[in-house]
Amino acid sequence: MKELKELTEVRIGETIVALKDNMVKSAILPKTSNELERDVAIQGNVKIDGAVYARNLTLDSGPAEFSGAVYAHNELHIKNDADDTIVFKKAVASSGSVVSLLLKGKCVYGADINAASVKLKNCFVAGSIFANEIQIENAIVLGGCFASKKLSLQNVIVGTFNAPETAAGGVNYLLYPTAFSVEPIACLPGTEFYNITLADLGSLFKNEEEKPNTGKIRLDIEADSQRTVLVDDAGAKMLLHSYSIASRILVSDLLDLENLENHFLIVSASLGSQILKTYSLQKEDGSKSDDLTLMNITLFFFKILNGMIQIREINGSVSFDELRRTYL
Repeated sequence: MKELKELTEVRIGETIVALKDNMVKSAILPKTSNELERDVAIQGNVKIDGAVYARNLTLDSGPAEFSGAVYAHNELHIKNDADDTIVFKKAVASSGSVVSLLLKGKCVYGADINAASVKLKNCFVAGSIFANEIQIENAIVLGGCFASKKLSLQNVIVGTFNAPETAAGGVNYLLYPTAFSVEPIACLPGTEFYNITLADLGSLFKNEEEKPNTGKIRLDIEADSQRTVLVDDAGAKMLLHSYSIASRILVSDLLDLENLENHFLIVSASLGSQILKTYSLQKEDGSKSDDLTLMNITLFFFKILNGMIQIREINGSVSFDELRRTYL
C-alpha cells in the first residue's frame, strides 16, 4: 500500500463515507438513526481497523483491508474491474447481496459469508458461505457452500456443499469426502469433479514429491451418487443425493492422514486472524516451507485451481502384501 492518511474518528457526513488513501483506526458504525442509511465507498488504498456498518458498501478498487467484521444492509459490491487485492479478515454479512465478480483483482474473505445472495469470481473464502442463492466461479471455499435455494459451481475448489438445486460446469475439486444436493446435479457437457481428500497438499505446498498412495480421485456424478434419507427428531424426512468416494476408497486405510498435513493449511487459513504466531511446515531436509499465512495459502490453492500445480491421480492398485499388513 502507498502511504496512508490516518483517520482516528470518522465524521464525514450522514449520507456517505468516501475513503481513499486512508487508514481508519476506529470503527465505521452509525451513531444516530440517520446514519443507518449511510453508504460507504472505498476508492482504493484503504485500511480499516474497526468494524464496518453501511447501507451499501462499494469498492472501486484495491488494495483494501478490513480488520473487523463487515455488515452491508443492502449490498456489498466490488466493481468488476477492481484491481489489486481486497481482504476481509473477519465475517462478512448482508441482508441483501454480496457481489464480487472480479475480472482482474482478487478478493480474500478470511471468515464466513452470510447473505441472501452471494456471487463470487476470483475470490478465496477461508470459511463457509451461507445464502439463499450462491454463484461462484474460479473461486476457492475451504469450508462449505450451503444454499437454501440454488447453488452454481464453475471451476471451483470447495470443502463440501449442500443445496436443493445444484448446477456445475468446468473442473471442480472437493476437499472433503461427501457433498449433497436434493436434486441431482445438473452438469454442463465436459464438467469434471475430483475429490482431493487424499491429495498430499502438504508436500505440494512445500514443493516436495507427493507421498505414495495419495492423489486426486475422479468423481463420477452418476456412479458415485447415492440417494440418502435423513430423518430428524420429529420424524420429518428429507431425501438427498450424496456424492461421495468413500465407498470405493480402500487405500485410505493404508494412509496416515495426519502426515498429509492438509489440516494445517485449512486451519491456518480459517483461523488466520486469530493466530498470534505464524507457523510453517517442516521439509524433509529440515528447512521450513513458506509461512502458513492467509495470503500464501490463497496463492497456493489458486495455483491448484488454475493448473499451475498439478495433483496426480491416485494409484488404485494395492498389493496383497500391503493389505495383509494392514488388515491381518
